[in-house]
Amino acid sequence: MRIGEVAAASGATPRSLRHYEAAGLIESTRSANGYRDYPAATVNRVANIRYLLAAGLTLADVASFLPCLDGDVASAPPSSNGIEVARRRLAALDERIAAQVAVRERLAAALDAIAGPPPVTRAEDRVSVDDHQGVQWDGRPARLRRATSAARVSQ
Repeated sequence: MRIGEVAAASGATPRSLRHYEAAGLIESTRSANGYRDYPAATVNRVANIRYLLAAGLTLADVASFLPCLDGDVASAPPSSNGIEVARRRLAALDERIAAQVAVRERLAAALDAIAGPPPVTRAEDRVSVDDHQGVQWDGRPARLRRATSAARVSQ
């Protein structure tokens, strides 16, 4: 399969596929014209890589799952190594979240000190604004969310 075919079948971009290949997660051969040629099993492997990345793992973390990337990673019984990798990544994410919460609290305190707390408004007084990207703001800071048909407020 050529890179475009793998990309279309897996939902990954050709750039991602080249990145996964550079990281040693997938392999290709070169045809006479220099195009990458991937085995059909690469589609499943890429799906597993994307699944693990979506779960919060890094490419380095995913590399520790190499022996099982060709199977069904989502439903396979976890290995002790896989559990340890996930625990380390979760701890790193917890540290990053705590750091971001601390930054947010410092910013909120600084804002309160110079401008006072935000005014309290009633829900029915809030104005709903829908921009061209489908993001709806309900008048409350830090409450941006994707608009859905159920969440839209008719005017």
